[in-house]
Amino acid sequence: MSTHEDLELELKRFIIEALMLEDVTPADIDAAAPLFSEGLGLDSIDSLDLAMAIEERYGVQGSTDTGENRRRFASVRALAEFVAVSRTR
Repeated sequence: MSTHEDLELELKRFIIEALMLEDVTPADIDAAAPLFSEGLGLDSIDSLDLAMAIEERYGVQGSTDTGENRRRFASVRALAEFVAVSRTR
């Protein structure tokens, strides 16, 4: 498993834990599927909770640009890219 795949798995586990998703396992989450609406089905409250949890856990901050945040939090894969790039800065 590559480092990027490891981070995706870590983020899947973290999302489940941070949002207290019941009956969801990391295997249930497609890394390329949308986190919001269809896909995992998270809502706007979940997005705020997740953004704060990601900031606290990984030390990365969201943008003031709503479109940029939508891209960063579009999927587990997009979130892993954002976290990986942000941590190397």
